[in-house]
Amino acid sequence: MPLIRFDMLEGRSEKELTAILDAAHQAMLDAFGVPPRDRYQIIYEHRKSRVRIEDTGLGIARTDDVMIISVTTRPRTVDEKTAFYRLLTEALTTKCGIAASDVMVNYVENTDADWSFGNGEAQFLTGKLGAPKVS
Repeated sequence: MPLIRFDMLEGRSEKELTAILDAAHQAMLDAFGVPPRDRYQIIYEHRKSRVRIEDTGLGIARTDDVMIISVTTRPRTVDEKTAFYRLLTEALTTKCGIAASDVMVNYVENTDADWSFGNGEAQFLTGKLGAPKVS
């Protein structure tokens, strides 16, 4: 946790996809301070005709490298979020050659009760993941 979903145009190589996942994971580690094996990432690839990612009138130029990155997470501070935006785009640019203008990010926040990592348990609530046990 966080769960990171990448929506992008199809056509990247396995090597490119791995580099994208690794860059995003490192940005998350640095911005949120989560444990190294706290890694939940999903890539969805779409045909070009199925995607429209414009710029909300900001004049941001997009290329076929464009992607939307959705981060589902427990609440994060504004500083953590803005650090993630910066670290993510820096890593994707330097390690993957993806321009910052091609990276759109959104957050979906939820609570400890919204996560089960398996075994039919809510591990944040049971205390197995460091959150206080809820009665």
